Amino acid sequence: MASSTNLVPFSEPTWLAGFPSPYYKDTHRKWQKACRAFIEEHLLPYAMDWEREETVPDHLFQTFAKHNMVIPNLPAPLPVEWLKKVGIHDILGTPVEEWDYFHTGIYLDEMARTGLAGPSGSMTAGHAFGQGIPPIIKFGSKALHEKFLPDLLPGKKRACIAITEPGAGSDVANIATTAVKSADGKHYIVNGEKKWITNGFWSEYAAMAVRTGGPGAGGLSMIVCPLKGHPGVNMRRLKVSGQVSAGTTYIELDDVKVPVENLIGEEGLGMRYVMTNFNHERLTISVSVARQARVALSSAFAYVMKREAFGKQLIEQPVVRHRLAKAGAELETLQAWVEQFLYYMTQLTKAEADIKLGGLTALAKAKAGMVLNECAQTAVLLFGGNGYTRTGQGEIAERIYREVPGARIPGGSEDVMLDLAIRQLVKNYRNATKAMERPQGSSKL
Repeated sequence: MASSTNLVPFSEPTWLAGFPSPYYKDTHRKWQKACRAFIEEHLLPYAMDWEREETVPDHLFQTFAKHNMVIPNLPAPLPVEWLKKVGIHDILGTPVEEWDYFHTGIYLDEMARTGLAGPSGSMTAGHAFGQGIPPIIKFGSKALHEKFLPDLLPGKKRACIAITEPGAGSDVANIATTAVKSADGKHYIVNGEKKWITNGFWSEYAAMAVRTGGPGAGGLSMIVCPLKGHPGVNMRRLKVSGQVSAGTTYIELDDVKVPVENLIGEEGLGMRYVMTNFNHERLTISVSVARQARVALSSAFAYVMKREAFGKQLIEQPVVRHRLAKAGAELETLQAWVEQFLYYMTQLTKAEADIKLGGLTALAKAKAGMVLNECAQTAVLLFGGNGYTRTGQGEIAERIYREVPGARIPGGSEDVMLDLAIRQLVKNYRNATKAMERPQGSSKL
């Protein structure tokens, strides 16, 4: 770690800039050093080139899988029993049973030091955002575990999550892709479309939301659907503004045969399975976005300390300092809130977190997108013409500014998140109030 005396302001979270923290223990500091060294060797120097090429080489995923570096995408605590069963005992020296949400947060933060969502997003490999693997682990039968986890956990095969469709994004309950049982009852016949599916193009499987019943949330189920090379599946990559190298995919499903044994959990509970991982997904987005904002702002800070205009450095201009101050305050406020959420996740049970943090995590995710917008816009303006150019010293600001919609839309669009946050808080308040009400006809409180 660099000395706190020579860091560009806002370039590191305070706990890495020499300030005390109540959260991070020796195990976290050891992991951070190992994680940063790995990423600086295998990802950071090449990320911008790969983003320009709009893809990452195959060997990157193989390298990450070989060193167990796709495992940190899984929700904490890790599935220790299954990891050990497939021969995974540690991640760069950190025992899997020692892993908590701060280890996860460190991984996400270090991966986002490129400032780009694409290269790191290409390594989620079905482990993150409820993608592919977590629904199988949490809700799948023992037989489903045995069928898929030995290949998916160590990265021998890849998976993705396939929820969003052309006509159903944040409105999950309106998913239209159907899965109808064959006449002999041995297969689901799947028809429909999935859109904006991260990593889909490279994935052998998808944890897919499908309609097995009537309209609405009660008709949804989840299945493990074969993808790459499977009859009836057609996939093509989509050109998107940000996360360019993350393999965003359009999937067409035409009479795709899926064994009924690939059902995750029970029919009709798909909405529950989709929703239960949203806290993890939105928290991981918030952590990553906080670092992207940090890369943007600190890059601009370094630039204005060397760039001269009107006979002096830009940093000597009050308007420049004012912009940096406003964006910096937003950034450090977000960082503190994100770390607080990581702490909550180490202290609450999954059931408690789902109830208490659902609305707040949605709010944090929405706020993270707003902060990234502020920091990225500040960076572009302070870089001036260089920030409007796709090459040269301002390229990082231009790139990150294009990443902003990818933080504000996926994982729950911003306006939906703001509304959801308040609705959840009101619901929790009303439930708590109702529990305190005295029974009718009783004099007892």
